[in-house]
Amino acid sequence: MMTRHRLSTHTLHAAMLVALAATSTQVFAAPTATSAQVQPVESTRASIIPRPVSVQPAAGRFTVDGSTRVVGSGDTGTVATQFTALLADTTPLKLQVGSQKAGKNSIEFRRVAAREGDSAEAYSLHVDSNGVVIEASDDRGLFYGAMSLWQLLAGTPSNTVSLAAMRIEDAPRFSWRGFMLDSARHFQSIEQIKTLLDAMATHKLNTFHWHLTDDQGWRMEIKRYPKLTEIGGCRSAAGEAGINPDGTPHLYCGFYTQEQIRDVVAYAAARHITVVPEVDVPGHAQAAVAAYPEHGVVDGPTQPSANWGVNPYLFNPRDETLQFLENILAEVMEMFPGKYIHIGGDEAVKYQWQDSPQVQAYIRELGLKDEEALQSHMLKRLEKYLEAHDRKLIGWDEIIEGGLPPEATVMSWRGIEGGIEAATHGHDVVMTPGNTLYLDFLQTNLPDEPPGRPKFTSMQRIYAYDPVPAQLNEAQRKHVLGVQANMWTEHTRNYERLQHNLFPRMSALAEIAWTPLERKSYDDFLARLPAQLQRYKALDIAYGQTALSVAMKRQDDRAGDKVTVELSNPLSYRDIRYTTDGSTPTAQSPSYGGALTLPVPTELKAQTFFNGVPLADKPSSWNFDAASLLSRTDKTLAQCPEGGRLLLRLEDDNPLEGPRANFDVTIFNPCWLWEDAQLADIGSIKVRAGRIPYNFGLLKPEEAKRGYRKPVARYGEFEVRAGCHGRVLASAPLPEKPGKDGFIELEAPLRAGPEQVTDLCITFSGDTRPQMWVLNRIELQPAH
Repeated sequence: MMTRHRLSTHTLHAAMLVALAATSTQVFAAPTATSAQVQPVESTRASIIPRPVSVQPAAGRFTVDGSTRVVGSGDTGTVATQFTALLADTTPLKLQVGSQKAGKNSIEFRRVAAREGDSAEAYSLHVDSNGVVIEASDDRGLFYGAMSLWQLLAGTPSNTVSLAAMRIEDAPRFSWRGFMLDSARHFQSIEQIKTLLDAMATHKLNTFHWHLTDDQGWRMEIKRYPKLTEIGGCRSAAGEAGINPDGTPHLYCGFYTQEQIRDVVAYAAARHITVVPEVDVPGHAQAAVAAYPEHGVVDGPTQPSANWGVNPYLFNPRDETLQFLENILAEVMEMFPGKYIHIGGDEAVKYQWQDSPQVQAYIRELGLKDEEALQSHMLKRLEKYLEAHDRKLIGWDEIIEGGLPPEATVMSWRGIEGGIEAATHGHDVVMTPGNTLYLDFLQTNLPDEPPGRPKFTSMQRIYAYDPVPAQLNEAQRKHVLGVQANMWTEHTRNYERLQHNLFPRMSALAEIAWTPLERKSYDDFLARLPAQLQRYKALDIAYGQTALSVAMKRQDDRAGDKVTVELSNPLSYRDIRYTTDGSTPTAQSPSYGGALTLPVPTELKAQTFFNGVPLADKPSSWNFDAASLLSRTDKTLAQCPEGGRLLLRLEDDNPLEGPRANFDVTIFNPCWLWEDAQLADIGSIKVRAGRIPYNFGLLKPEEAKRGYRKPVARYGEFEVRAGCHGRVLASAPLPEKPGKDGFIELEAPLRAGPEQVTDLCITFSGDTRPQMWVLNRIELQPAH
């Protein structure tokens, strides 16, 4: 797995060695700064994320420098030491912890008696001219107060910070503030998991849902069943990525030992994060069935899946397999001491059960109505097993179908309807709707987003979400435990890409999970986010740049000598500066106020600013010349209406290591649309295309929607039509396979006709299974 760079492994939050000697740790990379910096940096506003319940300004200031004492002993000593270690790792401030009586020039952590109705996670933070006092009734509250103070001090390269006097009273809105990571599809190292837990802690998130089993991999050691990881932990990727240069299978492998898992659980607990493991039942079971086929339904061997999407493998519903699953859960509970065990329950298509005479006979033997009732039967037994061990079952909202287990908690992902139904019937709910809180959806619709689902989930959409449905009454609303965002990793091959997807959107998640609804303000959030970006840099988080950059929409002039462009920022920051002379924009460059009409050629650069400071690390840039007016890429073309709903940004299957090309394609009917193409004086059309595996498991109704043009030539043809149902304007036969670099280039003469300006519909004929041609670039070639 590629990483941005490897961090050292000694002490992240060195205090954890005091609080929890068994916890392995790692250090944040400290920012570059010199001890000679003594001019105090002023912190004039509480740019804290998530926004606190109450911030009351006061008169005066307090300066934190190397002489400031941190006071904590007994119950408060652990948090005090955690705080100073984090501060030392991320800023030039190196403060000492002592148990002496607090006085002037001190930061003191105090335990106080809980007030009636207070959350154990509540805290107060008071800054005056003498120092800082953080008070809470519980270690959790003290820890979150420490995170707020750290935010006020971090993000500057100074060893002297002047804080404005203020009083903060704060407590979370929800008890479940979650983030789910899929380690089954793509695997992360223990070091990377711990870095994400550190980031969660600074965002005051408290639940890490760890997706450890799926069709593509079983990632958790179960000592009683070693083949789960020996066989289920390795898959051969689709296409060339699954073949070594010598022709042998190239396996993608990885799992966490029980010792590593216990280490992660302890590391999380020291940061007041509960780890919720997931073991998928009865679907998403192909890796487990590959390891132990006797617990599947279909006779004969299989292997962990190389396909994304929905796969049909199910666990056998009979007692022998339920005992197998209970034995697995016994070891899971030993590793994960938290209250909840997630058992999946989603996307368990019942084809294998429907086609099995033995399963059908078993349904009749049990007197059940159908396959949904059979799934409910399995889950109810597992719930009884968990309840007997003082644990609670939680599952995706499909567990409602066929009858909910009596004490089950529902995680609502297919919208909010499942959560509403469960809460209406008295079940606890965690809201995690996929159309809002799936972070594998792209951050923006810009061309330089990494692979994923181009139905992008903007920061605005996440921030606007309220986890409590308006349809619930007051009693039912109490069943909404909280909210969670999910990161599925089919398209997230490396850690750098994972960080891009998570940050800065995790800040919006933190605010909807913690901040009272009436305190939320997107404009205020935007004003606090720049300070958060500086903290991300201090934490060595490679946050996504696309949302901070400038988006461009173009309209070409028919004469070809001008282009009209509109600029915007995906997060809605308003201060955009631009240049047209090739220089980098500054805060003094022209301010964008409306559409720009530019001559061709022009090099346009633009940058988003806040308070005179650029937000992205580098400006956005475009070259408008004659060639650019005559070319488009897969990222700048539209998709044909016939393409269907499932547009993906897919990665090439080679090379084995390093960067790979990616392509926008609708997998149900690949087709690209160039709207209003200028065909006057064009003699031919040239295309650059690649070919990638069609590795998607589709349900039967979806499979019926998959379409393609039947080929005429032996291997099919590249084809361009005037509109999706118009005449063929250009075509060329496809080769049997692409070149050594994985691409082909074809040029087809433009057939004479009346079209001067028309939509171009671009396709490749032939079945998309097992491989499909995908467009990379198309060019209109002038007639000579």
